[in-house]
Amino acid sequence: MTTDSSDPSPSPGTEAWAERSRLQAEAFDTIGERYDEAFPHKEGQEEHIRRLVGLLPPGAHVLDLGSGTGLPTARQLVRSGARVTGFEISPRMVELARAHVPEAEFVQADIMDLDPHEHRYDAIVAFFSLLCLPKAQIPTMLGRIRAALVPGGLLCLSMVEAEADDTPIPFVGARVRVTGYGRGELRTVVEEADLLIEDEQVVSYEPDEGAPPETQIFLTCRRSTCPNTGYVRTSAERIGLSSRV
Repeated sequence: MTTDSSDPSPSPGTEAWAERSRLQAEAFDTIGERYDEAFPHKEGQEEHIRRLVGLLPPGAHVLDLGSGTGLPTARQLVRSGARVTGFEISPRMVELARAHVPEAEFVQADIMDLDPHEHRYDAIVAFFSLLCLPKAQIPTMLGRIRAALVPGGLLCLSMVEAEADDTPIPFVGARVRVTGYGRGELRTVVEEADLLIEDEQVVSYEPDEGAPPETQIFLTCRRSTCPNTGYVRTSAERIGLSSRV
């Protein structure tokens, strides 16, 4: 992947962001069930969830950000006894997830709509969903994730190792915008969001069709149990708010 610097990334709350979100949703509507056909083997993701389940309290509430078709993550979590909520931007993906995992609750929403004041979660999983955001928004998103976790709560995060920033690429018969990091840069971004990295796994993955081979990075992170854990808006959010006043 290469960075597309000719098209500045929009900010949430703007008309340009709404249009970007609409196009991303349409792309994943087009992909639909073909996503699972192109990525049938998700051993790294499944192993990450197995480790997470062993760390969670009984009946834990888990948020699946970018829940896709619900497979395998939401189904795996529900079968472990967790209560699962999924955020997914694509109406078609939400429809598929509800059919695959009726025990979970799936909400059609942009992951940037996460409001840490509404709910607190024992864990949040974000498998390849933050890569659909521009780099400028990922620190903000990580801040919201941290604030939406209970103290000591866990984040399972995966990204594709690549140098890209909101770059449009062909993907499983559609066109989507993606972001990638090198391993060191990703660790820095996560740690700067005050999330403690407890485990890192790197997996080489070759999809069956419609996408090139990739290196996947899986991180397990924890929110600090320090008492000063209130949600503080990032500078990017404050700038965005002031520009809309």
